[in-house]
Amino acid sequence: MSEVAGRDRPHPAEGRLSGVAPDLPRRCVAEALGTALLVATVVGSGIMASRLTHDVAISLLGNTLPTGAILVVLITILGPVSGAHFNPAVTLVFALRREIEVNAALAYVIAQIVGGIAGTFLAHAMFELPILQASVTVRTGAGQWLAEAVAAFGLVFTILAGPRLRSDAIPWLVGLYITAAYWFTASTSFANPAVAIARAFSDTFSGIRPVDLPGFISAELLGALLAMPLAGWLLAEPKPTRQMKAAK
Repeated sequence: MSEVAGRDRPHPAEGRLSGVAPDLPRRCVAEALGTALLVATVVGSGIMASRLTHDVAISLLGNTLPTGAILVVLITILGPVSGAHFNPAVTLVFALRREIEVNAALAYVIAQIVGGIAGTFLAHAMFELPILQASVTVRTGAGQWLAEAVAAFGLVFTILAGPRLRSDAIPWLVGLYITAAYWFTASTSFANPAVAIARAFSDTFSGIRPVDLPGFISAELLGALLAMPLAGWLLAEPKPTRQMKAAK
């Protein structure tokens, strides 16, 4: 269904408060705000963790738990406004499924990228670090790219499968998936092009070299695109027995 056609019957993942979608400017502000707070949490918790301990495993745990928690909060409160994508890969999938118009999808992506970068700057300001930075953390190689494809695949599959089973559980499903993926993927599960771009502006625990972005973003988009047809096929409603006999 298209974004316009879906306004009287909202997509379950969006969890809107009413049958009428908020106007595009408000939806874009929600996407920018949500992505900003998400990135501020990722970068800020990474800075805090690295200041409190020199144990990398504990620092990663200190980075993981706040990220999963903030996702639950942000999806719950902003889902009714914009659908709480906060991720260009997710927006791309919904656009290809014709659940959001192309112009709205482009506006979402711009808002997500701008919001993500603003979130990085906010984290730096809170910890009295130089606002504008460029990361030197190396994150590249086949293993990292595969990990990002897997992370994005699982995230999109979770988002598409959740509403069919229990739409009110989406915030928890996404938050728990990302919490787990921090630890089972070699890349610590960026799974989000906007977040990856924003983290390139932070030379802290959560950073990524700008030169490594193309590999990460390509892998994330690939993983998301692979999840879409599989979810569509695997979770398709079975045909009634009578229709199957008639088809024969």
